[in-house]
Parts: sequence; structure tokens; C-alpha cells
Amino acid sequence: MKIMTFNLRFENDRDGSNGWEFRKDLVVQLIDRHAPSILGTQEGTCSQISYLRDNLPEYHLHTPNRIYDDTCQYPTLFVKRNDFVVLEGSEFWLSRTPHIHRSKDWDSAFPRMLSYGRLKSIGSGRVFSVAVTHLDHMSSNARYEQAKIIIDWIHGQTGAVILMGDFNDSPASPVHNLLVEHGTGLRDTWHTLGRKDNCDSFTHHGFTGIPGKGRLDWILISSHIRVNDAFIIRDHWGGRFPSDHFPYLVSTDHI
Repeated sequence: MKIMTFNLRFENDRDGSNGWEFRKDLVVQLIDRHAPSILGTQEGTCSQISYLRDNLPEYHLHTPNRIYDDTCQYPTLFVKRNDFVVLEGSEFWLSRTPHIHRSKDWDSAFPRMLSYGRLKSIGSGRVFSVAVTHLDHMSSNARYEQAKIIIDWIHGQTGAVILMGDFNDSPASPVHNLLVEHGTGLRDTWHTLGRKDNCDSFTHHGFTGIPGKGRLDWILISSHIRVNDAFIIRDHWGGRFPSDHFPYLVSTDHI
């Protein structure tokens, strides 16, 4: 099974030749090339999500109870129709009032969300939970408090859990420690393979292809799921990159 987390870079007119209109086809080509069974994206606006829905027909777009708002950038799940059935799911804001649209606390620069689904494997019949999120990029305290809300969600799940996203923090951070400790049963897929955190693992590159800012994009997974390999995907088309982040792809045994 392949799982991918991919920060799309939101639709921003200031990006010039790296704007969404000039790279949206590259995003679809990259996803088609690597064919993840489960894809979690971040920073997608309504129009970006709609484009992926229309151009990735083999995927089910999972946006449960979503209030679409042109001011929002959403973490979003796409699930291969031939691999899984989506049984249920929901999404909530990472705030003191998680069910209030666009709510935010702790000096978070933007409202932040977690979106999740309960999936049933068509092959094995096993049921598990998968979630995608995007923590605040400015306030370390906000990220920590947002992670605590995610932990409450994890503790409410039964069976295996997969948590992915752009955490805007380093694997040496209190946020990372919080999410892989405190009884979550999760482990970092990169560390599970004995990989080190250095420039080769960094996932942000600002459309340059030169890694910087650290390994911000993680896939955390229940400890009993075997991780077979992991890749920082650096695909480009003549120096043109699909996003300002490298996608991160993990291969695991089937659940």
C-alpha cells in the first residue's frame, strides 16, 4: 500500500510562473505516476480541490461535512476507489471550538483543520482510520495545542491509525514528540526505516528544488503496520516543480 502526503501550495497570484495554472497538470502527472492508494493534500483551495477531483477519476474525494469557503485552504483526503470503501468520516478545526467554522486559537495565524475517514480495505476487509492535517506555520504554541487536539482524536479511534500532513515543524520538535508518545501508538515512518534527518530529508524547497526548512511533512502510522520504504519525491519537468514542497511517499504492507 502506498500513502502520499503532498502540500500543493495554495493558488497564489504572486507565484508568477509557479502559479497553479502553470503547474496543475504537473501535480496530476506526479500523482498518476506514483499512484498512491491514499493521498492527503494540504493548502488546497476550492478550485484546486475541484481540479484534482475532475482529473483524478480513480480517486474518491473525501470531504465529509465540509463547508466550502473561498477563503480557506483545506487538508483533503483522496482514496483509490478500487482499494478502499469509505465508511464514515468528518473534519474539525484545531481550536477550542472545533465545530465552529474557521475557528482558531493560541495565536494561530490561520484556522487549521483535521479531516479524517474510516476506511475498509476491499482486499482484507480490515477497517482503519486515516487523517490529514496542516498545523500553523507561525506559532509554536499553536502547533503544540493543535497537536493535543489531534491526540484526543487518535485516542478515540479503534484499530490502526495513519496521520499525515504538513506539521510545519522539525522531527526534533515538542510537537513530533507529543504525537509519537503519549500513548498514541504512532511512529514516524522515516525514522522507522532508520533514516536520518538531514538536508536529504527536507521537504520544503520553495520551487527551487534545493531542500530547506527541514522535514516538515510527515506520515505517522500505527506501530504494528510494517513500513517497507519511504521516498522524498523530487520529480520535476525541466526544472519546473509541481509545488514548493516535495511530496512524501511511504510504502507499507497492506492493512
